[in-house]
Amino acid sequence: MKITGVTVHPILVPMRPGTVNSPRWGNPEFDEVPKYIIQIQTADGLTGIGETYRGVSRAEVEAAAAALRGADPMRLPLHHLPIPANAAYDAFEIAIFDLVGKAVGWPVHQLLGGAYRDRVEVDYWCGRKTPEDIAQTAKEGWAKGFKGLKMKCALEDPMVERVQAIAAIAPEMKITIDPNLRFYRPGAALELAHQLDGYNIAVFEDPTPHDDLAWYVFMRRELKFPLALHLGNPQDVIAAIRADCVDCFNLGGSMVQFVNMAAMAHAAGKPVWHGSGVDLGILDMAYVHACAAAQGCTLASDIIGNFLREDDLIVDPIQYEDGCALVPQKPGLGVELDEAALARYTVKG
Repeated sequence: MKITGVTVHPILVPMRPGTVNSPRWGNPEFDEVPKYIIQIQTADGLTGIGETYRGVSRAEVEAAAAALRGADPMRLPLHHLPIPANAAYDAFEIAIFDLVGKAVGWPVHQLLGGAYRDRVEVDYWCGRKTPEDIAQTAKEGWAKGFKGLKMKCALEDPMVERVQAIAAIAPEMKITIDPNLRFYRPGAALELAHQLDGYNIAVFEDPTPHDDLAWYVFMRRELKFPLALHLGNPQDVIAAIRADCVDCFNLGGSMVQFVNMAAMAHAAGKPVWHGSGVDLGILDMAYVHACAAAQGCTLASDIIGNFLREDDLIVDPIQYEDGCALVPQKPGLGVELDEAALARYTVKG
């Protein structure tokens, strides 16, 4: 088998109106940043598909593509691909795993070491919303079977009122608080946490900057609910485990890297979930496979972009049942690129 071509498509798929912020906080803007869809073709007629994160440069994509042209995907070291270790790496890892899985008849999770589960728990998601709007979001998510809601926020937001609005609509719904470091100081984070005592808070994620893990050691000691860090490389995971500063992790990274970091956390007795860039169907399905193959991934993951954007760019959507994404058993990723949708959302780049 030989890779004969790599096709790159710059795309831009907006969020569906009302899925991120209430008008008070403006448009999210992150959906105005292009992504790339990757197709890797072989002489045997097989094609592997991948999706970059938003903001990856064309130069990074082309560098990775150039490194693979002419290669035999069946002879590549899947856990350390011989391509530049740049921001495009993960998309090409996905495409190669999809291609090899199709060639040997295995789903991607089997290539990652085998599945620990056949469904991956997922939380519903929203940005910064008014209490009235977040109540509607919680109602929608609960009706669709999701057991938890993750909210983006900042310290100056009406946090208590939001949590009260969710509790009034769905008292059993778990709430993940994710300010993206915008609680700024441990004292402010703990003051808010005290106000939220008695509500169904699942976790405080990234309340303050990561510069000083002693802050997290202090907050963990004082908090009455779990504390998490959102991390993307093994060195940071090791440092956090050594400091014993959190209860759990939101992890990113490539599929292989996620599984490896989740194994580190599991060995330390700390469960994980998979983070998200509010992505499309290909990348979200890669997250499903990685979560299935990670023993310690027992918390609800952020696999939500595929149903919050205007289109997921795959023919058949990811299947959700009772708040869980179903793990496919078809060869490769188990999804097919929607060529018509791809053409509709392709942009210059």
